[in-house]
Amino acid sequence: MELIVLLNALVTRLLFVLHSVIGVWRVTAAKKDSKYWLLALLNLLLCLETGLTLKFKQGRGYKWFSPAIFLYLICTVPSLWLLEIHHGTQYCGNEPEAVQVNVSNQDFNQSRDGTHGSEGIIQTAKVFVNQLSTICETVWTLALHQTFLLLLVVGRWLLPIGVEITRDQLSQLLLMFVGTAADILEFASETLDIPEVRNNYTLINAILAVWTWSMLQFPLDLAVQHIGCKPTTSTRRIPSLLLCRYSAELWNIGVSLFIQDGPFFIVRSILMGHFRIFNQMLVFFTAKNILVVTLQLYRLAVITLDFRATILQKSRKGEVSCCPCEPYEAHTHAVADQDNEMKEFVAFPQKKETQAPSKDQ
Repeated sequence: MELIVLLNALVTRLLFVLHSVIGVWRVTAAKKDSKYWLLALLNLLLCLETGLTLKFKQGRGYKWFSPAIFLYLICTVPSLWLLEIHHGTQYCGNEPEAVQVNVSNQDFNQSRDGTHGSEGIIQTAKVFVNQLSTICETVWTLALHQTFLLLLVVGRWLLPIGVEITRDQLSQLLLMFVGTAADILEFASETLDIPEVRNNYTLINAILAVWTWSMLQFPLDLAVQHIGCKPTTSTRRIPSLLLCRYSAELWNIGVSLFIQDGPFFIVRSILMGHFRIFNQMLVFFTAKNILVVTLQLYRLAVITLDFRATILQKSRKGEVSCCPCEPYEAHTHAVADQDNEMKEFVAFPQKKETQAPSKDQ
């Protein structure tokens, strides 16, 4: 097993566990009940997944799915639910000093009195943690939301990739995740900050349920990978051919319509239509969701018409039994041809050098 792969696998999962434990700590502090520390036991699933991945996959990822990201969601989402439902009662001022950690030199000097070495460091750490606890719960909750989404993207980047996904596909996936994370953070933070929503327990649960549902797209890699269908009898049907040829595009459309923009649009429409809640940001992002859903439906229509035209053209030529994985295979052959051309280009000067001595003789 490569050392860099092992380090990436372990460090990334350690960051996941650390962030999850911080979330549990904040829940325990907000609820003032130590029994919520039991939520930290969910990290045992992540530890088990780490051992199995190191043993059977040598630390590398799986095809189409990331168990580490999924288990990180399981470990962190319950804490964020409890923090949002509790929401804290501590007042947060608008001044910048309200979110700063006020730790003076006098506090540290007092913590070092009568202590030396490791005891002084431990005492200083306790003072620092106590000062962190003075930050209001709303600031903590927003910070946990932000770091949660950032760690999902950075963690997916650091996790070792499997043989089924290339680095080019990974870069495309990460760029998509950055935009997705920004939309999800805006949906959760802006919607839950509305006073009418905050006072309605049912609305809070509904919004958090939609938020959780939208997070399920992060463990999946189908947005950049095509399904490798074999040209069997069952895959020669029109729906199977369409799915195999445009699997990545159809997955992106499905995510937008049923996991992200579609549910976000429904929630915002209910807030404006049924609860009569209106503000500038809510109206703007509702219009944005309408635009995205419309463009995705237009994209689906374009793909369907293009596929239908291709099938009709091949049927007229008598090539009805076309391979459903034509784009993927064409890409594979193109890469193979490029590799052969590169090998010939590299080998050309060598042939020229070998022929040079014969001319001198």
